[in-house]
Amino acid sequence: MKTMMLAALLLGTAAGSIAATAATPPITREAAFDSQISSAEQMAWLKEMASGPNHMSGPHNQANAAMIERLFRQWGWQVKRADYQVLYPTPISTALELVGPVKKALGGQEPGIPEDATSNTLAGALPPYVAYQGDGDVTAPVVYVNYGLPADYEALARRGISVKGKIVIARYGAGWRGLKPKLAQEQGAIGCLIYSDPQQDGYGSADTYPNGGGRPPAGVQRGSVLDMISYPGDPLTPGIGATRDAKRLTRETAPTVLQIPTLPISYADATEILSRLKGVAVPAAWRGALPFHYRFGGTDDVQVRLKVQSEWSLKTISNVIATLPGSSKKDEWVVRGNHYDGWVFGASDPLSGEVALLSEAKALGTLYKAGWRPKRSIVYASWDGEEPGLLGSTEWVEENLAELRRKAVLYINSDSNGRGFLGVDGSQQYQKLVSEVAAGVKDPATGASVVDRWRAGVRAKAFEGLRGDPAALAAAELGGDLPLGPLGSGSDYTAFIHHAGVPSLNIGFGGEGESAGSYHSIYDSYDHFVRWDDPGLAYGAALSKVAAISPRSRR
Repeated sequence: MKTMMLAALLLGTAAGSIAATAATPPITREAAFDSQISSAEQMAWLKEMASGPNHMSGPHNQANAAMIERLFRQWGWQVKRADYQVLYPTPISTALELVGPVKKALGGQEPGIPEDATSNTLAGALPPYVAYQGDGDVTAPVVYVNYGLPADYEALARRGISVKGKIVIARYGAGWRGLKPKLAQEQGAIGCLIYSDPQQDGYGSADTYPNGGGRPPAGVQRGSVLDMISYPGDPLTPGIGATRDAKRLTRETAPTVLQIPTLPISYADATEILSRLKGVAVPAAWRGALPFHYRFGGTDDVQVRLKVQSEWSLKTISNVIATLPGSSKKDEWVVRGNHYDGWVFGASDPLSGEVALLSEAKALGTLYKAGWRPKRSIVYASWDGEEPGLLGSTEWVEENLAELRRKAVLYINSDSNGRGFLGVDGSQQYQKLVSEVAAGVKDPATGASVVDRWRAGVRAKAFEGLRGDPAALAAAELGGDLPLGPLGSGSDYTAFIHHAGVPSLNIGFGGEGESAGSYHSIYDSYDHFVRWDDPGLAYGAALSKVAAISPRSRR
């Protein structure tokens, strides 16, 4: 029988086998690790960390950073803060008004739900907004642009419809949020609205909250529209860490900051606009689930006023960096990270992943205090400022780029976690190891191994006729190692793999929760998460175990 303890996800093979103490056999260490993973403890941390608005630089965000630092120190880690000063706009005022054919005020903060205690604790919460849009006060006719992607503008051009001088309204989906106002700006639009069509994450996908996890009519998806295709991180310090003395661009010369005012809105507000649009009917593929015939608009009889004013200044972000020094290979690092800032309460995104990371850190710290030592150094990072533009991780990578290129052997990321099937994207050299690790952890719902349920999920999608990776289906049917998905961008692994060249993995469970309907809204709350996403945080514990234990003993 052979068992191997991992210092963080996949560390046994990726970072070398863990050095054993003379008195403690590996199987005892594995059992000791398991004993420290507690779903109830994760629920308590989640409830505390999601108890107030958790936007970057807010008071509750700072309190969470202090809590994370205190826990790491309590568990025996060496801890330091890595602070940076980044440009971040916070909204002073936002306004949206239908001015023709009738006058009607739209927009504003989402209402709390009586069945959700947290959603009613909105003191200090920012209104719905998108970060790094342009300030402005504009009034114009409205054109519906579907998803607002290049093919949509080509379809508009074929019909002779221009958005120049207009305000566009686009639905979320089919592409990254930031492309929608960027392309609208390039097409000559003077403003942009983005709404969540219920076809995507409302009643088209689930009963609406609180009866299900689907987005309710007033729910708004916040987010960043920073032009991260050009570069992520602080807009004023591309390529270098945003330290106090860093040389900075001006806001006016920063290429990743957009120029036109943009707001995210609910599908209740979108209905007030879209239902009044005139002109030619849109093609079938452009229709969502709202109860009227969608039209392109662009006529002068439907006009909207859009106003956004922000406070633009440097804000301090604070990464919490904790280290367990290695024994024989101290200058080789395995880095494990998850961010802790959210748009409002952030229970699912990102705190469900953060509390799993904390469980791992507690367990590893307990073993470290008992005499266990990893060969390589383990670096755990709780990132700040991920939501506005991968700020904390990018600035840390940029400041430590040369050292990371010399020392980092692997970066392991998580973000939101849910229930269902394991998903892993990343560097393909870890494909076999990922399947081996997943074979050693039990799926909470079925009792099968995580890898067997993963394979079953791939086969079930194929049975339902859903398109997927043929190689994954072949591997699932043969019981082989499942291929990893590619890493694009969208979370804190971005700077590691694309800028520093560090092999990276992104992990998490999902597929059976209903967190999409709460995404980036006030309803991403503790109550929503424990009711509809991961009741009891059983999969939070599973994530911790996948992130820290190799295959169980087997002959």
